[in-house]
Amino acid sequence: MSKEVYENPLIERYASQEICRIFSADFKFSTWRRLWVALAETEQELGLDITDEQIDELKSKINDIDYDLAAKYEKKLRHDVMAHVHTYGDQCPKAKGIIHLGATSAYVGDNTDIIQYTEGLRHTKRILVNLIAKMAKFADAYKSLPTLGFTHFQPAQLTTVGKRATLWMQDLLMDYADLEYLLSTIRLRGAKGTTGTQASFMDLFENDSDKVKALDEKIAEKMGFEKTFAVTGQTYPRKLDARILAVLSGIAQSLSKFATDIRLLQHLKEVEEPFEKSQIGSSAMAYKRNPMRCERICSLARYIMVDSLNPAITQATQWFERTLDDSANKRIAIPEAFLAIDAIIGIANNVCSGLVVYPKVIHQHIMNELPFMATENIIMEGVKRGGDRQDLHEKIRQLSMQAGAQVKEEGKPNDLMDRIVADGSFGITADEVPDILNPELYIGRAPQQVSEFLEGEVKPVLDANRGHIDTEAVELKV
Repeated sequence: MSKEVYENPLIERYASQEICRIFSADFKFSTWRRLWVALAETEQELGLDITDEQIDELKSKINDIDYDLAAKYEKKLRHDVMAHVHTYGDQCPKAKGIIHLGATSAYVGDNTDIIQYTEGLRHTKRILVNLIAKMAKFADAYKSLPTLGFTHFQPAQLTTVGKRATLWMQDLLMDYADLEYLLSTIRLRGAKGTTGTQASFMDLFENDSDKVKALDEKIAEKMGFEKTFAVTGQTYPRKLDARILAVLSGIAQSLSKFATDIRLLQHLKEVEEPFEKSQIGSSAMAYKRNPMRCERICSLARYIMVDSLNPAITQATQWFERTLDDSANKRIAIPEAFLAIDAIIGIANNVCSGLVVYPKVIHQHIMNELPFMATENIIMEGVKRGGDRQDLHEKIRQLSMQAGAQVKEEGKPNDLMDRIVADGSFGITADEVPDILNPELYIGRAPQQVSEFLEGEVKPVLDANRGHIDTEAVELKV
C-alpha cells in the first residue's frame, strides 16, 4: 500500500483479520453475487424462463470479481450496483439478461449489509464469551483475596479482588444478553422492490401474489435467514442499524469501565496489565509502566460510544420510504464500529490473560485503613468486656481523629490500634490486635458471592458456547 495516502488505524493497527474480512470488498461483492444467484434460482423455481446453464455460469464467477472493470463502469454510470451488474454480465454473457431481474439496488446493498452485520455480531459474540471466560478464571483465582473497596475512589469496606471482577463480568453478561436477543431478531430485507411493495415482482409473476411471497421467503432461506422483514420501504428499517450500534456501544461502555478500573489499580500498584520484557513505558521516564493497553481500550471505546449517534440520527431523519443521506454515513460508521469493538475486546482478552496482582501491596493498603473500619467491631468488643457503648463511641471518635491527623498531617503510619490498646478503656491487649485486624473478617460473603455468580450466571453462558472458547481460558472449578 502506498505510504502517500491515509491509512485507517483500525485496519492497520487494531482490528483482527477476521473482522476485516467480514467487511472486505471480497465479502461484500461476492455476497452481492450470491444474492443475484439466489434471486435467479428462486425465480427459475417459481416458473420464470431462466436456464440451469445461466445459473451455473453465475455461480462459476461468484468469487471472480473484476474490480478494475467495475471501477470503469462506476466512473461512467455513477452507480455502484449497476457497475457491478454490468461487470458480472460481461463475465457471464449467457446470464447477462437475467441478472438483477426485478430487483432494486437495495436488494443487494441492504441484504448484504444485514448479512455482514450478522456475521460481525456472531464474531463479536465469540470473542466476547472468550473474554468473559478469562475474567471468570481470574475471579475464581482471587475470589478470597481481600482488597480495599472504594466508593467515590475513597477507601470503603473491604471486598475481594475476585468479587470486583464479577462486577466487570456482570456488565458484560448484560451486553451478551442484548447481543443474543439482537441476533435472534435480525431478519433479511428480502425481495421487496423499489418502495417495498413488490410491484416489480408482481409484474414478473403476472400478479401471482403467492409466488411473490414465496420468492421473498425462499431467498431468505437460501441466504441462511428464517425470516425477512414483513414490511419495508426501499431499505430495511434503519432502526436496525441503531440497535446494532447500541449493543456495540454497550460493550464499549462496559470495557471502558473495566479498563478504567485497571488503570486506577495500576496507579495504586495493586493490579497491573501485562508488561512485556522489552516494552518501553515512556520515551523520557524509563522507569514508567504505563497502562497503555487499557488506555487504548478507553480511547477506542469512546469512539464507539460517540459513533453510536450516527445510525440513531440516520434513523430519526429518514423520509418516508427512504433518503440517500444514510448511505455515505453508514458505510463508514457501522463497519468502523465493528472494527473498533473487535479491537477493544481483543485488547481486553490480552489484558485478562496476563493481569498481575500484588497481594503485599494490597495488604499494606488494607492495613493503612482497616483500623478505622474495625472501630465498630472494637466498640462491640469493648461493650462485651463491660464498657459503656456511648462512652466507648466518643472515646474511639477522639482516638480516630488523633490517628487521622497523624496520617494526614504528619505522614506517619496509622497508629489507631496502638492508641486503643494504650487507652485501656476497651480491654483490648496488643496480642489481640492481629486477630481483630484480620482482613478476612471484613469481606462478608464476597468469596461465596463469586462462586455463586460463576456457577449460576457465568457457567451457563460458557457451557452454551463451549465450541467457541479457548479451552485454556475456561477451566473453572466452580
